[in-house]
Amino acid sequence: MSDPGIDAGAARAWVRGAADVFGRRMDYLTGLDTAIGDGDHGTNMQRGFAAAAEAVGSGDHGTAGEVFTTTGRTLISSVGGASGPLYGSLFRTAGKRLSGAGTEPGDVGSALEDGVEAVGRLGGAREGDKTLLDACLPAVAALTGVLRSRGDVVEAARAAADAAAKGAKDTEDMVARKGRASYMGQRSAGHRDPGAASAALLFEALATAVGESKETG
Repeated sequence: MSDPGIDAGAARAWVRGAADVFGRRMDYLTGLDTAIGDGDHGTNMQRGFAAAAEAVGSGDHGTAGEVFTTTGRTLISSVGGASGPLYGSLFRTAGKRLSGAGTEPGDVGSALEDGVEAVGRLGGAREGDKTLLDACLPAVAALTGVLRSRGDVVEAARAAADAAAKGAKDTEDMVARKGRASYMGQRSAGHRDPGAASAALLFEALATAVGESKETG
């Protein structure tokens, strides 16, 4: 398959970079989750992406779609709670879509759009519910907007990371309507959603991966 915007090497670099950042920011995510959730989000993300990085590290995956599909399967099988199935569905759905994609730069954006839609269906959540979607939806919208207009992957990934960071920050003003945080009602306001925070870290890892991939050719 021709390069759809992010090749297999950049996809592997994204997963490895995510594993690294979740290892370094595990306590940060766990602290956010302790305030309004189960207190295990940091541990779950670290364990899941460490397993995913190992699974895709062999280099046997010839396309970004294969990397994403393997990442999704690994997250689902290795992470308990909600984060494994949700992030696993994002990557697995994107991987399946990308495996049948064409050669346009926007294909990876369309694949991630499908992945985020799958997250929404699985969790029954919408934008504004104070979940990871509040970072993922603006991130993917920014990514696809740049890819479809200018086709610059590095610029698109940076736009996605910036949009995800803003989306995660915006959850601090929201009242949770899904997940364990919703049990707190109005008291959930004033806290950043841990899922949105991990999504922001994930898209920051994407921006770093594609930027470094571009520099090394």
